[in-house]
Amino acid sequence: MVASSPSKSEFSLGSYLLSDGPAGFMLSWVAGFVDTSAFIILFGIFTAHVTGNIALAGYEFVQADEESTITHLLMFPAFMVAVAATSLLARYARKKDWPVFAVLLTAEAIALTVFLIVGVNLSPALIFNIQEEYILPIGIAGVIAMAVQNALMKEAKGVFKSYIPTTVMTGNTTQLTIDLVQVAISKLAPAGDEKAALAAAESVERMGRILPILLGFALGGLGATYFVLISETWWSLVIPVIVISFMAVVAFSEHFKAAASQR
Repeated sequence: MVASSPSKSEFSLGSYLLSDGPAGFMLSWVAGFVDTSAFIILFGIFTAHVTGNIALAGYEFVQADEESTITHLLMFPAFMVAVAATSLLARYARKKDWPVFAVLLTAEAIALTVFLIVGVNLSPALIFNIQEEYILPIGIAGVIAMAVQNALMKEAKGVFKSYIPTTVMTGNTTQLTIDLVQVAISKLAPAGDEKAALAAAESVERMGRILPILLGFALGGLGATYFVLISETWWSLVIPVIVISFMAVVAFSEHFKAAASQR
């Protein structure tokens, strides 16, 4: 009997879709779409990250806009509670030997669905008039959904080669710039400088994972701008719900496939 070479494993579409590039692209696309949608319809609420909300809260405090200040500040504890709940869910899933990535993707799909339902029911009143009593519940629902994704990237250990955020692009842009500098410097290094060559190779590899995320977020934001401004409703959020649900199904499928192959 001739043993098959492990290096010639069959191509798996599911495994490819869950690898750094495609999965990072889809997750960042969702974050860009959701964050931009909320920013447009909720008049300046950021759902994917808390930094913008804190900055806006400071601005509104100076402007003596008490109601808006409180609305933006409440996004911070909502975000923290959702991250804590997601982390606890991940720990429980690991304890039960459940596929953590698939479980957390399912949690995000559910949270996005709730965000969609709340938004669809309350957002029509916001189109013609700013009403904080509607902005607050929709914003919190969106923050919870994106908090799940923020925690997911930290808790889904082993799925991605290393942690790269898919909801906030500041750190990714910084790292991309540093890697570009490293590659440029390595070109000026003396021939045979193995240390410079290794650093450049690492930078190129990392850039290959960061670029799809930056592109995904940008395209998600553009998509949201197009759909929201045309439809003037929250129904466009059904698209990110479908994307995350699809990823969850693929993740569960890959888990069960791997489990079956080990029997």
